[in-house]
Amino acid sequence: MYREPVAPRMSDDHDHGDHGHDDHHADEDARVTSPMQDFSMSQVTTGILVLVVGLVVVFGLPLALA
Repeated sequence: MYREPVAPRMSDDHDHGDHGHDDHHADEDARVTSPMQDFSMSQVTTGILVLVVGLVVVFGLPLALA
């Protein structure tokens, strides 16, 4: 008889015991997600240049070869 495989629940992989402390907010400055990070104008310029080169490769080359 065929049985559908049952995926383990995420809670099966994690220990939810009471450790007496909160690790989630121990060091706020150690890990910052990208939308919260500041960026410099040189990083903006690099991003724009990468965008322009990508657009030239994707659209410019096919149009030039057509």
